[in-house]
Amino acid sequence: MSENPEKPAVAATAALERSSHTQLPQVNTVTINDLLEILAVGLRDFRAAPTYGLFFAGIYVIGGWLLVLLLLYFDLPFLVYPLAAGFALVAPFIASGFYVVSQHLENDPEEVEQVLSWSIVFGTVKSMLSRDLGWMALVTGFSLFIWMDIAALLLFGFAGFQFFSFSDLINTILTTPTGWLFLLVGNAAGAIIAFGVFSYSVISIPMLFHRDIDFITAMLTSVRFVILNPRVMAVWCMTIAAMIAISLLSGLIGLFVTLPILGHATWHLYRRGVAAP
Repeated sequence: MSENPEKPAVAATAALERSSHTQLPQVNTVTINDLLEILAVGLRDFRAAPTYGLFFAGIYVIGGWLLVLLLLYFDLPFLVYPLAAGFALVAPFIASGFYVVSQHLENDPEEVEQVLSWSIVFGTVKSMLSRDLGWMALVTGFSLFIWMDIAALLLFGFAGFQFFSFSDLINTILTTPTGWLFLLVGNAAGAIIAFGVFSYSVISIPMLFHRDIDFITAMLTSVRFVILNPRVMAVWCMTIAAMIAISLLSGLIGLFVTLPILGHATWHLYRRGVAAP
């Protein structure tokens, strides 16, 4: 038992050593037309294998419902909004199943039953979790934890250490100057954190499924890709935020459509954004 705490540190050190000896992949320039095309191809992949898309989206939706119910049960309604906003931070990791599906459909999109099965999809995700994908999950989960802490501190800073009912919370946020200021500052802080997570994860997770590289190299490549394409990636980030926001307004039901399309599209963004090895 005494050796277990050392394993994460050893794994992280190994990843650092691997990244220091790994040549970073070449990143490509993309355009707005590329974004439109990957959304179209993402829709095509969803239509080709809808069962997988609905299943993985369902995990996200049901998980969101359960978290909201838990917060309401424990009288923590003030965390519902930041959770809904910050839950998108872990979407790239949850979308792992979509990357596997798109990867197998890439070579033969017409023969879905021949190239795809539940054992292939789950087996691929499981094998990646035991490797660097697990570290990416830890990083994105930690980002969500930081965002939730910041949101709670901001609310307490603006409204004092008092607990609201859900209706009082909505009324305070939407009808008072203090609530408006909280929304302004909170959304600004959330946007900064979200874009940071977006920068290191937008293509890093699908890259881990496709190449034998460490998670640090994958994150650095993702950041380089965003730096090379700042305007297009800003549009892509806002597109994701808008689609998820609309889905949240539907009580998460819209995620059954938007999440598969975005997940599949992200795979194709990676394929266009990073040069072949």
